[in-house]
Amino acid sequence: MDSTDNKEVASELLPFIRVYKDGSVDRLMESPKVPPSPEDPETGVSSKDITISHNPLITARIYLPKLLTTQHEQKLPVLVYFHGGGFCFESAYSLVETKLMNSLVSEARIVAISIEYRLAPENPLPIPHKDCWAALNWVTSHSASDDVIINNEPWLTTHGDFERVFVGGDSAGANLAHYTLIRAGNDSLHGGVKIFGAFLTHPYFWGSDPVGSEIKDIEEREKLAPFTVWKYLYPSATDGIDNVMVNPFGPEKPSLGKQIGCSKLLVSVAEFDLLRDRGILYVNAVKESGFEGEVELVQVDGENHAFHILNYESETAKKMIKRLASFLLQ
Repeated sequence: MDSTDNKEVASELLPFIRVYKDGSVDRLMESPKVPPSPEDPETGVSSKDITISHNPLITARIYLPKLLTTQHEQKLPVLVYFHGGGFCFESAYSLVETKLMNSLVSEARIVAISIEYRLAPENPLPIPHKDCWAALNWVTSHSASDDVIINNEPWLTTHGDFERVFVGGDSAGANLAHYTLIRAGNDSLHGGVKIFGAFLTHPYFWGSDPVGSEIKDIEEREKLAPFTVWKYLYPSATDGIDNVMVNPFGPEKPSLGKQIGCSKLLVSVAEFDLLRDRGILYVNAVKESGFEGEVELVQVDGENHAFHILNYESETAKKMIKRLASFLLQ
């Protein structure tokens, strides 16, 4: 008999998680976790798992492309990446995220670090956001201009080009990336490092007022995952589903363009994704609010949410990876 058969359910956020009264959580939609590899057989990319912080516990998987003997100290762009999963499931160590990182690192020839932030509901929002900001600061502490490094990571000190630091994420991870951009626009990163660029793929934003082709009926909107996930995981959020962390748009909200702390921004949306119109709105809001950098919208026809991760072997996914890699190579 499964051990969960004897446990009493406290609450559920279906089809994603089930929480029991003893505090344990079943994550119902996760892909399997896989170990890192000293050399991925498909791409030649090396990866290993590292600890960023012991208290609180924040870990990561770091990736390095295959280098020639003459390139052993070559400086490479640095990508700090945040996985998706509605803030409450998936992992930097999952099969699909590892496949994504191996492909992207091989294609773009970057050092990438995928953050294993703490998940809700055991760690209530905005803890995942704070973990990602702390992880980004730890990465930038490896810059030559900063001599205070806790848990020094040789791949970053040897190969990291801190003039070309990127952040990125998919879905909820793109929301986390947005949060770090706003923080970086208002607060200094360790070493005085500036974020050069960011990509947000299928970003998780929502709000009470429908935009574009979104469902208009209020009751129906409140049944949709973008609403139910936020309400379940952050019931105390000021303004609810219109909290600035999930709905950064509108006259009452701070100007996006004046706050975003990077020089280049790429936002990608998919035709059949429920979040599509929010991603387009985000790009327009950034353009119209005084952003002084470059912003680009990539629209992919015929695909759904996170297709480049969940269907990583498809030709459309491979094309998307190449597009992200070209952005990182600018």
